[in-house]
Amino acid sequence: MKSELIDDRHLARRAVIYIRQSSPHQVLTNQESLRLQYDLRRRALDLGWREEDIEVIDTDLGLSGAAAVQREGFKDLIARVTLGQVGIVLSSEVTRLSRNCSDWYPLLDLCGYRQCLIGDRDGVYDPGSANGRLLLGLKGTISEMELHTIRARLTAGLLNKAERGDLALVLPVGLIRDVAGVVVKDPDREVQARIELVFATFLRVRSATQVLRCFDEGGLTLPRHGRLGGTVWRPPTIAAILRILKNPAYAGSFVYGRSRSVRTGPQLSKARQKILPREQWRVVVKDKYPAYVTWDTFEKIQEMLRDNHAEYDRNKTRGVPRDGEALLHGIVYCGACGHKMVVQYKAGTRYLCNYLRGQYRTPVCQYIPANPVDAKAVAAFFEALAPAELDIYARTIATRHEADCTMLRAQAQQVERLRYRTALAERQFDQVDPANRLVAAELERRWEETLRDLRQAEAVLVKARAENEVPVQLDDGLRAAFADAGRRLPEIWNDAILTTARKKALLRCLIDKVVIHRTAADTIHMRIVWRGGDASVFDVAVSVGSLSALSRHEEMEKRVLECAHAGQNDTEIAAELSAAGLRSPMRKQVLPSTVRAIRLRHGVLHTWSQSHPRRIPGYLTIPQLAVRLGVARHWIYDRIHNGTIAILRDKSSGLYLFPDTPDTLTDLQKLRTGEVEHLTFHPETAS
Repeated sequence: MKSELIDDRHLARRAVIYIRQSSPHQVLTNQESLRLQYDLRRRALDLGWREEDIEVIDTDLGLSGAAAVQREGFKDLIARVTLGQVGIVLSSEVTRLSRNCSDWYPLLDLCGYRQCLIGDRDGVYDPGSANGRLLLGLKGTISEMELHTIRARLTAGLLNKAERGDLALVLPVGLIRDVAGVVVKDPDREVQARIELVFATFLRVRSATQVLRCFDEGGLTLPRHGRLGGTVWRPPTIAAILRILKNPAYAGSFVYGRSRSVRTGPQLSKARQKILPREQWRVVVKDKYPAYVTWDTFEKIQEMLRDNHAEYDRNKTRGVPRDGEALLHGIVYCGACGHKMVVQYKAGTRYLCNYLRGQYRTPVCQYIPANPVDAKAVAAFFEALAPAELDIYARTIATRHEADCTMLRAQAQQVERLRYRTALAERQFDQVDPANRLVAAELERRWEETLRDLRQAEAVLVKARAENEVPVQLDDGLRAAFADAGRRLPEIWNDAILTTARKKALLRCLIDKVVIHRTAADTIHMRIVWRGGDASVFDVAVSVGSLSALSRHEEMEKRVLECAHAGQNDTEIAAELSAAGLRSPMRKQVLPSTVRAIRLRHGVLHTWSQSHPRRIPGYLTIPQLAVRLGVARHWIYDRIHNGTIAILRDKSSGLYLFPDTPDTLTDLQKLRTGEVEHLTFHPETAS
């Protein structure tokens, strides 16, 4: 039936039928709805359009109408209306066009401006008229509200089921559902043992990278979900190991809402999953699944993973202990600005705070030498550790032996599985008709492939067993050191027994963080925060380049002069000043050479051979003469050595002494200008 709103202007343009269904599942199952939408072509014919002027846009099948960003068909419709090519837009209902008012109302404005009608099964509307815009606006608003209601209803049911832990989420490898829908462990014992080995190895080596290295050295693979179901075995990767370590299902917990969808891009078109921290997980139901590890162990592993991730910009994690010389790397913070300090291995080991420089281009906060800070932290660690009774040797050997046995069991299970696959491939090859060469060739290739994998796994297993049988060679002294490690740890600290990474790990057992701040050129204020929350405060002395850089150098000079005038020698003065807490620029105590330098600088002499007097009446020494002439000392020395200036050393002082007369300066000036070529001085004995 033709509408009174349709006139020749509309019939002269095209009738566009817009077809959409919200999901691919609806496209496959709701065939009747799809058929009704395509039947709108008959409606367009009844309204007066010719067959050749009717066009169908169905490129948006399987896409939601909540947004227009990814709907190319809707964009094509907007373009055609803008160009004035469309007389009417037909849809089974306006919800097919849009379920978002921010897209719906611009379409109404555009259709009203271009005099394009909109029609559905209820009738034909003119968006350019007040009545038509009102009806279409109400339908669009109701459509958006309906979408919200549908989503809320579905979400409420889903959350209700999730809060009970009954929502059927995808299970990780190692967990399956039986015929009754109950989650149980995979009956394959190798799968169970391999997942347990991942957790046990990580707790021992404390790093996902080290777990990967252990698996690669042992030739072990990891179970994965196959594309068509079942379990497949593939080489381990860091991502696969982390997926196992971070999945709470292995701790027996049902978790829903570990991530949320975040849209990015210029038009917020691309959605990605953002992993949420544990405190923001929406539903956590513990003890819902059979557990591979306890929940406490799972939380411990997550804490270790966060510490291993060295987020220097965020300054929230400590990083995994590595082999660098700086023992406090990852746990040392700047006392001036509060940010984490990094390590610089250039011209010595130093802790450097460059966070503000990287962010705001300001000068570096602090350069702190690492050695004195590390030494003080180690001394405090030993002092805190002294009361503890540690048996590191027995625990280390037992842990290592258990880990080796677990690895051997995993390798043996892998060999057993490959033997079964090889036997199965052989049976399949034997049962094929030899005349069917295509199938026989493929089965033969599979058989050869499984044989090759089996030989490699058997070789790795034999090698691992041989290495595991080699006893640990330890002499009696080393055994005694490990047996009494709690008390003798300071003695073996600098031996080759402990690697730098192990030293860092031991320090982190008790130390949470260290805050350092240079309060003076030669003093660093250091605060150690222990694991229990207590703190220890120290002042650490550091080396400086000169006496004047010492904070107590004036006091030191005064006491040196007092003691020197009292007749004390340099060694006695140095010992007395060291006992009073004073120090040399480069040492922890006062050196006799430092005392001597201060004494000589003030002209306090003990013996004539120690130094010669700088002023001899009636004579000039070479340094004094060089100052008078304005030349370098070596200019005079060179001419004495080549015979241009003839002079003998004074017997009593051993110096070259020139007469302190105007003629001496005049003659040397002439020698300098080239007026004379040779000078002779015969001074009398200065004494």
